[in-house]
Amino acid sequence: MIDRLERSACTSMMVGKNASTDGSTYISRNEDRLVAIHPKRFTVMPAVSGRHETYVSAYNKLTVPLPESGYRYTSTPDAHQDKGPNEEDGFNEKNVGESATESVYANSRVLAFDPFVKNGLAEDSMTTLVLPYIDSARDGVRYLGELVKKYGSAEGNGVQFNDKDEVWYMEIVTGHMWVAVRIPDDCYAVAANQVAIEDIDFNDPDNYMWADGIQEFVEEHHLNPDRDRWDFRHIFGTNTEKDHHYNTPRVWFAQRYLNPEIEQNPEDTEMPFIRKANRKIDVEDIQYILKSHYNETKYDPLGGGNEHDRKTYRAISLSRTAQSHILQMRDSDKQGDAGVQWIELGVPSFCPHVPFFTNANAIDPSYSEFPDKMDLKSAYWLYEALAEVVEGHYAEFIEEDEAYQKDLNEWAKRMINKVDEDTKDMSGDKLTEYLTEQNHKIAEHYNKATKDLLFKLLTEGTDLSDLTFKMDPNL
Repeated sequence: MIDRLERSACTSMMVGKNASTDGSTYISRNEDRLVAIHPKRFTVMPAVSGRHETYVSAYNKLTVPLPESGYRYTSTPDAHQDKGPNEEDGFNEKNVGESATESVYANSRVLAFDPFVKNGLAEDSMTTLVLPYIDSARDGVRYLGELVKKYGSAEGNGVQFNDKDEVWYMEIVTGHMWVAVRIPDDCYAVAANQVAIEDIDFNDPDNYMWADGIQEFVEEHHLNPDRDRWDFRHIFGTNTEKDHHYNTPRVWFAQRYLNPEIEQNPEDTEMPFIRKANRKIDVEDIQYILKSHYNETKYDPLGGGNEHDRKTYRAISLSRTAQSHILQMRDSDKQGDAGVQWIELGVPSFCPHVPFFTNANAIDPSYSEFPDKMDLKSAYWLYEALAEVVEGHYAEFIEEDEAYQKDLNEWAKRMINKVDEDTKDMSGDKLTEYLTEQNHKIAEHYNKATKDLLFKLLTEGTDLSDLTFKMDPNL
């Protein structure tokens, strides 16, 4: 089995079209790594045709012949690809989104009978081998399921797909076993490194999909602990002390925010995967959750609780979050600029999610290029610097930082609305070129606002030094 220390440990959130304020579908995730500096880029991969190539993973040598043709797509690859591309998330030109992956962990009972495949499909390859070739969210589940059937899986992963109508969440938990559920249009769902999917209705293929033979696999090996239900979480998942402190509290906090009327415990192992919020959900709500660290609770590591409480649970936003993304798909039948990919670099708590239109053929160099040494022309390094400065004087700087993020969100909403108006009669290459230009303007605006704040805080910080000394005039 592959060294799981190389895996991500993320938090994912999905929103159906009738659960959102404007009818968008959303998939989103914080990509968390083991180190604070894990450089990422944001780029557009061109469409291909007439290709005759074989993909070989630099991570585990998975070898897959590539289709001759593939769609253009956006992605957030690692800046250094010695362990595979790890493209993670994006929209293709058919307005289908994918976020891969949320690491999930199966129990030893099921892995005993279907172990992982060492050179099978892993996170490093999943977006590269799926996103350019799918035509809908449902098709994404089908296509990925066929790859798992043929090559096996090297690890446990949760994968999100969306298009203008549907959101799907798929959990691959052993070498070949997986299920997927369609998130109801009026619901949201949060996953946090645990098997999350619950009951599967095998008589409802419109809303559930599953690996061939999964029922027979469970029955043959006597894996179902329940007497009268087929609960995927109970059969394949874990319920450990680590889950109670590392995983379930994140789900608790998100559901507490969107359903404050429901009483739950942070360590409750039976929290529902799918919920109806007590209000409609906007992109700012998703941002709040992905940026959160148990805000306004005693568990906040940046709060005023005692040391034990502040270190009890693993937060959603981390210093080692490589990037955070929100994939928003609006009505692509009516809008050529329907796909918006909100990209955040640095620590999510302190840095903005930047909106980019995905019907584009290039991304601003500040995002698509990466210098190994710190350079504030690079968006990645710029946001890492901002996060370090804000956290270094959290009490003094967080209010200014939150105001900066709020101002940028307001600007983003106005910008998106203006582009919607400007592109009503545009289509084809003209539209793509125009949206590419707007993406450059968006990057420039956010880069300037961030540098302005960074330099302001650095200046203010000079008065906060412990080496400041003023002579008592009475001495």
